[in-house]
Amino acid sequence: MPSNSATLRSTHRFLSINSPPKSRRWLTNLLYKPTKSTLDSQQQTMKLTCDPARAKTLISAFQSVSERVTNAAGTRNVRLVAVSKLKPATDILALHEQANVEHFGENYAQELMEKAEILPRSIKWHFIGGLQSNKCKPLASTVFNLHLVSSIDSQKKASQLSLGRSLLPMPADSNSKPSPLNIHIQLNTSGESSKSGVSPGKDTTELCKYVIEECPYLKLVGLMTIGAIARSHMKEGEENEDFRVLREERDRVEKELGIEGLELSMGMSEDFEEAIRQGSGEVRIGSTIFGERPAKQDFKVKEEVEEEKS
Repeated sequence: MPSNSATLRSTHRFLSINSPPKSRRWLTNLLYKPTKSTLDSQQQTMKLTCDPARAKTLISAFQSVSERVTNAAGTRNVRLVAVSKLKPATDILALHEQANVEHFGENYAQELMEKAEILPRSIKWHFIGGLQSNKCKPLASTVFNLHLVSSIDSQKKASQLSLGRSLLPMPADSNSKPSPLNIHIQLNTSGESSKSGVSPGKDTTELCKYVIEECPYLKLVGLMTIGAIARSHMKEGEENEDFRVLREERDRVEKELGIEGLELSMGMSEDFEEAIRQGSGEVRIGSTIFGERPAKQDFKVKEEVEEEKS
């Protein structure tokens, strides 16, 4: 049976689509008036606790990575996204509250939505995994603090994400509309069939243009790639082909579309320093901060052991 919050979200999406615009604010006020269940959900953060030793380990690891990012970046500002997929909410809360970490990345839409429901809204969520079209609307319409989606590789996904963002509930006393959602276009720079992403060249330009012209609730902020594993182990000083291609595509898109300021999101645990040296403005680091991940089937958003009922 679906939860009360899930039912409210589904009802809101249905009524928003099938009701006149003047009715939508009233519907939002009605559906999202705080109830005991929603207040309980909002208060779950207070019940999450991280083992002090675990918190200390996480903070030390993050600070070490952050220092390496700063050293590689020089005078540039490079965003460090802590990739927390398949890690418990308590890990995220420890870094957020004790080390002021804001940016967290998730690979699975359902996992992100569940974590966002119980963690502070001051967190800035990044979706960085493969995104199914049917997950675009739920993700964009329910996660208020979704900061950026990095894996857009088709017009359909862009369109559904923009529509979902337009349905994001706003405060009942607000006349404002949802702000556009930041996105990256994902490129397949390695040409591997196992990798997601749009092909460099004409396809990239057309998708960027589509987002700019046809998706009013999206904001194109950059390009992203997940390069070939072999290239991530290149010797220091050797140019990574994936990084070079993404950089050249960024320059070409800006010139052809008459825009500027697109950032590059490239670099993970094995190669983020080289990515920064080649112009990356965002790196995504997971295992170097959080350690090895559990198998997906063993993952729990909240680590807890319930006592057996006598």
